[in-house]
Amino acid sequence: MDKEMLLVRIYLSEADQGKKHNLLDEIMEVLHDRHRVHGVTVFRGIAGFGAKGTVHSADLLRLTQKLPLVVEFFDEKLMVRSALQSLDGMIPSGHVISWPVTCHLSA
Repeated sequence: MDKEMLLVRIYLSEADQGKKHNLLDEIMEVLHDRHRVHGVTVFRGIAGFGAKGTVHSADLLRLTQKLPLVVEFFDEKLMVRSALQSLDGMIPSGHVISWPVTCHLSA
């Protein structure tokens, strides 16, 4: 049986701060504790750059890292929309993308 869902990617930096804590921690709290979305994975990039064009990459000589992070999650459309509504204002504009996906479920 197949189920239609939405997949979301949120692009961040390790250095991004939320209102009280690290932004990643605040996003995870919303997705896990408040909305219990179906699945969440966080990817840590080894290099990347944003709109300003400043390249951040893993370097043994640097103690502080501002490496890119990608938070990916999926769930049913209504749950995703509700979660995104809760995240509104936390994440910089243009850092969230989504698209429909098919989840293949065992019979």
